[in-house]
Amino acid sequence: MFFKLFLYFGLVPFTLSILSVVFLSAGLNSIFIASLIVFIAGGFAAGWLKSRKPNENDLLIVSLPVAYTALLWAVCMLVSGGFTGDGAWLYYGIFHMAYAPVFFFSSFEGEGRTFLWAPLAYEMALLVPVLISLLVNKRVFAFSLKKGIAILSIIIIGIGTGAAVQMNRNKTVLPSYGFEYGGGFSSTDLTPYEVTNPDNKLPKLKNSSDFTIENSSEMPVLDGAEAAYPVYSAFAEATYKNVQSAVSMEKEVVSFTNTIYAYERLLSGEVDLYFGAEPSKEQRLMAEEAGEELVMTPIGKEAFVFFVNPGNKIDSLSVSDIQGIYSGEINNWSQLGGKDERIVAFQRPKNSGSQTLLEKIMGNTPIEKPLKEEVPQGMGGIIEQVADYRNYENAIGFSFRFFATGMKENQDIKLLAIDGVKPDPENISSGEYPFTANLYAISLKSNPNKNIDPFLEWMRGHQGQQIVEEIGYIKYE
Repeated sequence: MFFKLFLYFGLVPFTLSILSVVFLSAGLNSIFIASLIVFIAGGFAAGWLKSRKPNENDLLIVSLPVAYTALLWAVCMLVSGGFTGDGAWLYYGIFHMAYAPVFFFSSFEGEGRTFLWAPLAYEMALLVPVLISLLVNKRVFAFSLKKGIAILSIIIIGIGTGAAVQMNRNKTVLPSYGFEYGGGFSSTDLTPYEVTNPDNKLPKLKNSSDFTIENSSEMPVLDGAEAAYPVYSAFAEATYKNVQSAVSMEKEVVSFTNTIYAYERLLSGEVDLYFGAEPSKEQRLMAEEAGEELVMTPIGKEAFVFFVNPGNKIDSLSVSDIQGIYSGEINNWSQLGGKDERIVAFQRPKNSGSQTLLEKIMGNTPIEKPLKEEVPQGMGGIIEQVADYRNYENAIGFSFRFFATGMKENQDIKLLAIDGVKPDPENISSGEYPFTANLYAISLKSNPNKNIDPFLEWMRGHQGQQIVEEIGYIKYE
């Protein structure tokens, strides 16, 4: 019996694992599809060969591994919460060593489904012809009824438990996505705003700039939030002489690495000016611990907006409604006069500009744990991160008005009024809209670059504010 177990659940599946990899290299684009094809075909073939000389123990031999896989999968699902990037799945692979080649390539592809379906496809395919043979030869009843019930119960409980974990995970974890732009840092195409793009749509000053920097070595290095990129890119184009050449040099004076990394680069001295919303508490603490004093210069106004699908009949929320939604106290649109649907409330990563403003709005009210998703990282590995907005009919998300209506314009979202006040330019400029935020240019007081102060002064002057307004923000003064 042990030799048969080794043969059919060790040697044969290992050989089929190698064949799956061969199929993958032969043109199939998915290790998941390749493994299913090979294991189902191989399982049926092995089961047919075994069923030619049926044995009373055959059903036990071919059914135990199915129960083993179901039970092991359920345990790993419970331990990991269904997240296939968890270390528990390493042990799952060790206890399914025959499938190591398939699991290895699945990890590179970020294909978590293979961990269950590769062994299960083979084991079920092997079981079917053996069961049919025993039924035809009327020898299936030699198999103990108690054993059958016990094994079937394990299979049902194992698969059911794992499926329950997955169903629960589906409520908070969404399908994978990956940023395509800006070296993976940006969710939208920044090409139209790049100074190196001769056809960029950055606003142009009618007259020569009152402030210019000619020497590339003296040009402050700029970085910042995704939504601020058009602003500081336009500033550079207006004031940096031969900026295209400077950008292509080793010192990239107009860079983009998004809010979190750009702020870290500011503190490390790689960046001279950071553009974005106000720093989070954690980011301020980072500056203190680094012994740096931040100089925060407001250069424009912006609205922090919440949006929903146009099919949502809710047009306005109160501040307390927002706090209730993002604390989890309000979890159904019917509580706000909408449809009887669960609210899917999206957030942004910790220390991003928009998440920092949400935290400011929430005050001392704790924010509910955000939706997460599995995201391919590096060489096909999987990480888990905060899920970006999905325009479902029951979803709500937030961003900056300019980003939502300009840079990443989406006609299929509806901006919500807050306390009955719409986030239009007039209400933002007057401050009537309650979630009005400043756009800052942030520098370090210790920075020795002599051009930073006059550059900041120019940004707040007539020409700088003209660019801010033409980009789509609200001028500060």
